[in-house]
Amino acid sequence: MSTISASDVKKLRDMTGAGMMDCKKALSEAEGDFDKAIEILRKKGEKLSAKRADREATEGVVLALVADNGKKGIIVKVSCETDFVAKNEDFIAFTRKIGEIALDKFPADKESLLQQDFGGMSIGEKVTEQVGVIGEKIELAEYESLEAEQVAPYIHMGNKAAVLVGLNIDNEDYLSAGRDVAMQVAAMKPIALDKDGVDQTVIEKEIEIGKEQARQEGKPEAILEKIAMGKLNKFFKEQTLLNQQFVKDNKQSVADYLKSIDKNLTVTAFKHVMLG
Repeated sequence: MSTISASDVKKLRDMTGAGMMDCKKALSEAEGDFDKAIEILRKKGEKLSAKRADREATEGVVLALVADNGKKGIIVKVSCETDFVAKNEDFIAFTRKIGEIALDKFPADKESLLQQDFGGMSIGEKVTEQVGVIGEKIELAEYESLEAEQVAPYIHMGNKAAVLVGLNIDNEDYLSAGRDVAMQVAAMKPIALDKDGVDQTVIEKEIEIGKEQARQEGKPEAILEKIAMGKLNKFFKEQTLLNQQFVKDNKQSVADYLKSIDKNLTVTAFKHVMLG
C-alpha cells in the first residue's frame, strides 16, 4: 500500500474542498491515485445525496453576475439545508464559480448548465461531490439569464435574493436607475413587466374575484363587470413593474421615473430569484 503524504492530502483537499480526513481515506483507498480518490469522494456524495433526497434545502446563496459589456447577466441559486452552510465563504465561492461558468457559457437552461465543465467534471457532478464534502443536501436550484442593451443587477443583503433588470438603452449613466428598479423588484415582487405580461388565466381569475366581491357587497349584477374591471386595473398597478408606484417616490410610477431620466428609457425584461 502506498504511503499518503500530507502534501498529497492537501492537494486533494485543494482540488475538491473535502475534509482532510476524508481526503486521506480516499487517497488510501485509491492507493494514491488522485482520479480514483476524486471518484471515491463523488460516490460518497451520491450515497449521501440519496439519503438526504427528502430533506428540504431552503437555505442557500443567490447571486447575480453581469458581463463586462453589460449586455447579459445570469442568476444562480444553489440551495443547502442550513444557514450555517449558506454563510460559509467556501460555499459562497462555490456558487460564484458556477455563476461565472454560467455567464461565460450562457446556457439556455438549468439542465444545460448542469452539463458544463467544472474542473474536469460536470457542474452536476461537482454539486454531488460537494454533498459529500459538506454533508448536506445541495442542489443547483435555479438558473436565469437575461440579455438586453444594458443589464443592471441587484443582490439582496445576505445573498437571499437576486434581480436582473434589462434596459433598452446602453448608457452607463442609466445603470443606477436600473439598480433602483432592480431593488424595486426585490421589494415589491411584481409578477410581470406590464399588463401584457400577465397570464390570461390570472386575469380571468382576478375578474371573477372582483365580481364575487362586488356581489357579496350587494352590487347589482348589471354593473359587476365594470366594477371587476376597475379592480383589475388596480391589480395591474400593484402587481406589474412598470405600473407600480416607485418605492423611492410614490408620486410616480416606475415607468414615469424612467421617463424622467430619458423619455425613451424603459425596462425590457426582469428576472427575480429568491430563497425558499
